This record gives sequence, structure tokens and C-alpha cells, in this order.
Amino acid sequence: MMTNRRDFLKKAGLGTAAAAGASTLAAPAVLAQEPIKWRLQTYAGGALGEQVTKPMVDYVNNASNGELQIELYYADQIVPTGELFQALQRGTIDAVHSDDDSMASPTPLRQFGGYFPFATKHILDVPVLFNQYGLADIWRSEYEKVGVAWISSAGQDPCNFNTKKEIKSVADLEGLKLYTFPTAGRFLSKFGVVPVSIPYEDAEVAVQTGELDGMAWSGITEDYTVGWADVTDYFLTNNISGAWIGSWFVNQKRWADLPEHL
Repeated sequence: MMTNRRDFLKKAGLGTAAAAGASTLAAPAVLAQEPIKWRLQTYAGGALGEQVTKPMVDYVNNASNGELQIELYYADQIVPTGELFQALQRGTIDAVHSDDDSMASPTPLRQFGGYFPFATKHILDVPVLFNQYGLADIWRSEYEKVGVAWISSAGQDPCNFNTKKEIKSVADLEGLKLYTFPTAGRFLSKFGVVPVSIPYEDAEVAVQTGELDGMAWSGITEDYTVGWADVTDYFLTNNISGAWIGSWFVNQKRWADLPEHL
């Protein structure tokens, strides 16, 4: 059957128009991709976490342009601090800000977490130890073995004393009931201190009721921020430990699933 040029062009034009129309109608709507959502729990209570954890969470959320949204939870809000590692490993939470000791790390590194005696003089020693003396490689390797991605070290305040009783000598430590980190507590117990582990938010009331004689936990700024200075009478610098040694951790699968550009 012969087809003239005009008929061909008409048919071709209609076919093209129809195809274009069909293509337009069939084109799916382009939807904005749902953000990746993580839950991060810190060892720190609300007052402290606002200062030491929230700024980093806010920075990451802003830098990801909405592609990654980290929801911050403070101490014990999802799981008790001593169960942080297990929860992270299981995927109950996606990320953690803590020291190895407080979160009950199963690695040999646990004994170095928190306030390790005589390891540091001040906070700037922490990034130097990790970035220039090889600790980062050791931490990364050990946590890979247990299904957790170690991201970075985190250094904070020294572990100073604020107490109801004045400390003038080592002998004055005998029998003092102090709220402190596990690592520091084990060391201080050699000198008679009785380490007490309770929720962060309960420490102030525990001093008022006599359950505690004070804290060996932080620098003086935090003492005033959370109200501990209002219930204790003496402050003493603690020269056995100059800076808290902690880290940022992420569940290994969640870390691997992140897009390359994030």
C-alpha cells in the first residue's frame, strides 16, 4: 500500500505527539528522598549534653543539608548508660557518644576509657594521642572486631573533686562516697574512696540526702551549670587525670549504608 509524504508526516506527527503526551502522563513525580534518620544517645545528662554532645549533633545535621537527621537522646533516655554498647551493637540505637568504660565496651580498651590515671594533663592531649601517636588506629581496629565503627576521639574536662568535706591530704579520701566514672573510681578506691554509680540527674539530690559526699566527675564549669556547686562546699583539682577520654561510635552497618558523599 502506497503512502504519500503528507499522510506519512501527519501520522508520524500524531504518533510523536501521542508518544510525547503519553510520556508526560506516565512520568512519575520526582519525590524528595527521605532523610536518613539516626538515634544517638550520649552518656551525658541533659545539662552536660547540651554543652558536649548537642553542638556536634547540630553541626552534622546542618552539614548534611537535611540528608542525615540525628535525633539526640541524653543519658538513660533509651537504655541505661551501662547498656549503650550492647544497644549500639544490636542496632537499637544508631550512634553513641561515650567513653569506653561507661558504656561497658567488651574490648580491652575499656580500661582506658573515661579518666585513665596519669594519661593526660589537659584536654588537648586527647586528639594528639589519637591522631599523632596511633591510638586512632588501635581504637578503629578493635571496634571493627565487634561490629561497631569508631569515628573519632572526644576529649573533655578534667575529673576534679567537689565535696561537702574539705580534702587536705590523701588520708581525707578514706570513706568518701563520690559519684565518678568507673575508671577513675577503680583508681580512687585504692586510696579509700567509695565510688558510687547512680543516674547523672540524681547526683545533686544524693549529696543533699547524704548518699554522696560529692563528685569526682568534671571541671568547675559543669559544677555550676548543673547545680552541684550549690550543694557542695569545697573544690579541689584532681591531678591524676587531666582530661576525659571518650569517643563517637556508630553501628557498623548503619555507617556502611551511608552514601559516599556523607
